[in-house]
Amino acid sequence: MESESVTTPFGRRPMSLALLLKQRRGEAIAAGTTRNKWKLFRSVCEARAGLGVTDRALTVLDALLSFYPEDELSSEKGLVVFPSNAQLSLRARGMAAATLRRHLAVLVDAGLISRKDSPNGKRYVRRGRAGVIDEAYGFSLAPLLARASEIEAMAAGLAADRQMLRAMKERLTICRRDIAKLIAAAVEEAIPGEWERISSLFHALLERIPKAATPENLRPLLKELEMLRLAIINTLESREKIQNASTNESQFERHIQSSNPESLSESEPGLETAQEARLDDQPRSGLKDDDQGRRGDGGQGLRAVRTDAGRLKSFQLGTVLKACPDIADYGPGGAIGSWRDLMTAAVTVRTMLRVGPPAYEEACAVMGPENAATVMACILQRGGCITSAGGYLRDLTRRAERGEFAPGPMLTALLRAKDPPIAEVS
Repeated sequence: MESESVTTPFGRRPMSLALLLKQRRGEAIAAGTTRNKWKLFRSVCEARAGLGVTDRALTVLDALLSFYPEDELSSEKGLVVFPSNAQLSLRARGMAAATLRRHLAVLVDAGLISRKDSPNGKRYVRRGRAGVIDEAYGFSLAPLLARASEIEAMAAGLAADRQMLRAMKERLTICRRDIAKLIAAAVEEAIPGEWERISSLFHALLERIPKAATPENLRPLLKELEMLRLAIINTLESREKIQNASTNESQFERHIQSSNPESLSESEPGLETAQEARLDDQPRSGLKDDDQGRRGDGGQGLRAVRTDAGRLKSFQLGTVLKACPDIADYGPGGAIGSWRDLMTAAVTVRTMLRVGPPAYEEACAVMGPENAATVMACILQRGGCITSAGGYLRDLTRRAERGEFAPGPMLTALLRAKDPPIAEVS
């Protein structure tokens, strides 16, 4: 502790309870506390906004620290510096005396230094016979050392806030650029959508950007902009999927019809080779009656088989919707009336289940868009049983690529869960 006495101000400066408390708090330094004065001064500079001091006041504090002979501020040594006004003004970059007094008062009010006035108000030191300082009058740096931990924590917090704010501003800039260019691309390519309304919403959000940005007032605005960007990307992505499906529609073989569309094969059929696969519009003269009987549906079952193009045959849309009714909620207008509607709903469900675009595109390439949409409908229906929809879809795609998977058993299981099979009568 620097001193047990109370130092009242010299001259006409009044004493106050706040000044007394600051003095006592400045003297409460734990034994053995030390800090490098220049590192501590840097922390004060970083925490300037929290401490309520100006840059000119920091210039004065820098000058006061230069009068302390050691690099380490220590509670075991005297913490009082006693420069004259002339010397202090020189080290404060030639600051005028009146300005110097004003900023010294700012440092005192901020609780970074305290005055230790002599009986006559002068700053001086009294030394013993051995040259050791017995008593010094001037400015005490004890409050600065006493608050070292507080100042360092404040500086670290403000530095983290500045870094966070910088990162948020970067994200905001990128998000603004993305939205502006995506809207421009959609309008230029005449993609259907409410682009005027989206553009108006975008400009309204930009007008809300505050001039004095802080993490607190920037965070909700950034979240709204990122949600708008995601909505635009989903709209453009859905449009791209629909266009791709429309382009490839002529390449798909027409669906295999079934005289009993509600029944599927009991177990997953082996995927036939291209030479063995038969389309339903080809003559069946090459099959014997007992072969057709073993198929059980005249060769027109709902089993998914490979076409000559190497794709899986798809099922009737009504069968898919009966097995997976939940997918209808995500169709255009909350209903599905065509395969195109189902594929559009599948893209929406893919985004909701966090299935990456590469995984779904690979499934479309391997199984075909209709079967990929069917599988997404099944995954949605069984959502409670599947931990990672993306990983599950990639696994099914790999199995389908090896010829080990067809959507039939998935639909069969879902239909059985709704309508348990009735035992056949021989």
